[in-house]
Amino acid sequence: MKKNIFISLVFSILISEPITAQTKANNPFGNALIPDMIADASIQEIEGMFYCYATTDGYGQGLETSGPPVVWKSNDFLHWSFEGTYFPSAMKEKYWAPSKAIFANGKYYIYPTINGYMYPAVSNNPEGPFKLARGKDEFHKPFTSSTLLQTKDPGGIDAEVFIDDDGQAYIFWGRRHVAKLGKDMITVDSVIQIITTPRKEYSEGPIFFKRKGIYYYLYTIGGDEKYQYAYVMSKTSPMGPFEYPEQDIISTTNYERGVFGPGHGCVFNPEGTDDYYFAYLEFGRRSTNRQTYVNRLEFNEDGTIRPVDLTLEGVGALRKIKQEKKLKTDTVYASSISAPLNIEPMKDPSCRRTEYFIPAFAIDGANGSRWMAADQDKENWIIADLGTAKKVHRSEVYFVRPTAGHAYLLEGSADGKVWQVCGGHEDIKIQSPHIDTPNKKYRYLRIKILKGMVLRHFWW
Repeated sequence: MKKNIFISLVFSILISEPITAQTKANNPFGNALIPDMIADASIQEIEGMFYCYATTDGYGQGLETSGPPVVWKSNDFLHWSFEGTYFPSAMKEKYWAPSKAIFANGKYYIYPTINGYMYPAVSNNPEGPFKLARGKDEFHKPFTSSTLLQTKDPGGIDAEVFIDDDGQAYIFWGRRHVAKLGKDMITVDSVIQIITTPRKEYSEGPIFFKRKGIYYYLYTIGGDEKYQYAYVMSKTSPMGPFEYPEQDIISTTNYERGVFGPGHGCVFNPEGTDDYYFAYLEFGRRSTNRQTYVNRLEFNEDGTIRPVDLTLEGVGALRKIKQEKKLKTDTVYASSISAPLNIEPMKDPSCRRTEYFIPAFAIDGANGSRWMAADQDKENWIIADLGTAKKVHRSEVYFVRPTAGHAYLLEGSADGKVWQVCGGHEDIKIQSPHIDTPNKKYRYLRIKILKGMVLRHFWW
């Protein structure tokens, strides 16, 4: 298996760009939100913690598979982590597009698409463990009796749930469907409506929210590099009637900034604010090898939405927390470097990008870049030279495809010749980041990847 690192080594001073002959290589993917490939993100803040439920991408088999269900969390919207799965019975299923965690009846409900069908699941905690809300907590194909839609053909994807001020819950899903949801949060009203929109293309990834008395329904059109979001709005109810703004496309490819196909994501606003943010997947490396980005969502005085000022740079921290300073790295080098990846377009000939995997990308702080070793490399190591011996208090390692699990060794050295193990583990652990606390002085730090794929590193 190819092993790649998205390392992030941390010590007590800020990492600067390393001095190597390859630092001029371009990173076309900017600063993605999460240090992994994810899509269809649902983001929310619950009691001061940000949660990101999403489709785990990057498993290289297109729409035939996905990674397991994990929920990323952050207390500042900048540093994200997860540990294990939040939905054990769905660990080996094709798991897509989980909704936000909806609090009702003293519990949390989510509505992921599993093996192509929507299912309701419930937990006492937003971090799980979740289990199916009806029937046995198990799966078989094509679908079980526990689906959300209790119809002869329970097909449907991409659930989005909204609870209005009067307590009535509504569920939206692909192809512009909407219905009321019962108080039990798992019974869908038999009266199902189709939202009429001015654009008639196939649609998925619905987003629904309310702001200052106005209901907003966002729906996708197109796909791949041509993915877009359009919207309609209502001042009456979540089921309309809807108004059709003249400028209804709010996200579309931005050629100048290299943002292609901004699609399926979410809208959220931090607790106690009127700040709104738009999260979206980007075309990435084709197929299901995408990452998620976040930009501000702004409104005109009449309540209409302004087209999003798309950028791959992100919005930074949304909450201030005390952070240790990161250690500067003079030079970083590795056992090998994977060949550049030429990303071919699917629908738009102008979408041509090349991804490089140089060691410098392991410590550049940007979630859109990564170091990867060559396919034939059996060693798989990366070394950071701090210039002089410095006290290393803490190390954080972020791996490529973290949901597959990793094993590694962290070693330290004063002279680059004699090494001692100061962290890591030989058993595979599914988490991100992997944290060690050496609390010793080293000039050199080396990570040896034993099992799994690699990406970024920080030291404090």
